[in-house]
Formats: sequence, C-alpha cells, structure tokens
Amino acid sequence: MSLPELQYSRVADLECAWVAAGDGPPLVLLHGWGASLQLMWPLAERMATGGFRVYVPDFPGFGNSERPKHPWSLRDYSNFVLDFLGEQELDRADLAGHSFGGRVCLMLRADHPDRTGKMLLFNAAGLRPPQPLYGRARLKAYQALRSSMRRVGLTHTEVRLVRWYQQRFASPDYRAAEGVMRPTFLRIVNEDVRPFAARVQPPTLLFWGDQDEETPLWMGRELEDLIPDAGLVVWEGAGHYSYLDRLADTTRVALHFLRDEAAR
Repeated sequence: MSLPELQYSRVADLECAWVAAGDGPPLVLLHGWGASLQLMWPLAERMATGGFRVYVPDFPGFGNSERPKHPWSLRDYSNFVLDFLGEQELDRADLAGHSFGGRVCLMLRADHPDRTGKMLLFNAAGLRPPQPLYGRARLKAYQALRSSMRRVGLTHTEVRLVRWYQQRFASPDYRAAEGVMRPTFLRIVNEDVRPFAARVQPPTLLFWGDQDEETPLWMGRELEDLIPDAGLVVWEGAGHYSYLDRLADTTRVALHFLRDEAAR
C-alpha cells in the first residue's frame, strides 16, 4: 500500500496534513521531532492491514502542516492532538508515538484518560538527564558574558558569540530549527515528562533499540519503572528508529498487545 493522498484539516487554527488507512478501532501515530508522517507510514500501513483505522498527522511545523504562529509548548502539541481527535470525530483512540511523539503521548494520556486508550511508545523522548557540573558552569559563563556585552553595547560581538556558542554546543535539532520552531524546541526539551509518566494508568508497551544514542536505553528502562503498567521490548542492534529497524517484529508484537488488551 503506497502512501495515501494527503488530507488537510483546520486544527488548532492551523492547516494540518494527515493520512488515514484501514478499518477498525482508531489508532493515532505521532512522529518525532524534525520528521513527518512519512516516517511513520511503514508502521501505519502494517497496523492498518492488521485491523486498525490508523491516523497519522504531521505535527504543526513539520512535514506539510503549517507552522505555529507563536512558540509552542509540549501542552500546545498535546492539545493539538486532542483537537485532531475532535476534528476526526473520535471520542477515544489508542496512541503510538516515536521520540518527540512519545513525549506528546505521555502528557496527553496522563491529562486526558477519557479520550485516550492503550499506548505504544517507540524510543520516547522527554527524560532530562542530569547536566554535568562543567556544562552548568559553561552555560552560566556564556550567559554572563552575553549580558555584559549587551550592557556595554557590543551588539555585533554578542551576535558572533551566540553563533559560535550555538555552532559549538547546541544540538543538531536546535541548529536545524528555524523561526518559531527554535524557541518551540527550547520550551519542549526543557520540560521533563516524568510527572506525566507516573500518572499513565492503562497498559503501555515500550519499544527501544539498544544502540539508540539519541534517547539511550536507560530512558526506556526508567519509563518502564515510572509507568504503573508498562512493559519494555528491547531490539538488539536497533537504533533510535527501532520500530523501522525491526518493522516486522514491532508490528507483530504491537498488534498482539493491542488486540489482547481490546479483548479484555
């Protein structure tokens, strides 16, 4: 099955692109930061043929969806998915999210248990690691230097300093973000999802690659401990896109999990 023709809807006052396929219980798949619905489609296609009505939107600011008009927070993206469910006339849906999409799933599921069901998380992001002492010291020194330059009017020097610091220390995702998406990225990565994970009640299945360097395996193990009813599947040799690295296996396990829970 090839990627269906993109559909467009007005969601959260933004033009949103999405695709859907299959028949059966609704399942919403959410992509990661910097990606689009196309990277979720290989899994969506298999889940659709497995007996689910699968919806895959492009998050605002990614793919073919419109950018937010102002910097968004994690809650804004959570509310976007809630509005998308409403636009699709879905009272309730199961959720699946990769990386950043997993962040959104955790907040949405914790805050709106009446609208969301079972959950699949693939290499979910959102656990802030402790920052090393030297990192905190470096950031404080950088901020103090910028403040001093601003006070004495060294505007051009400050701009060069900012560019150097971002090129040297900022993450690739931050550097790639443009316009409103850069402050959006900062707001999101500075929010820890641990409090939301602890409030997720329905069964949750986590998939992880043991070679993931973006969201290392310790994050999956911690989420398994934090979520009251969670299981962790670790794919050996898989990376950050573990669901693609082991697509057939992921589909088989995910379908079994969702069908088994639906039958209870």
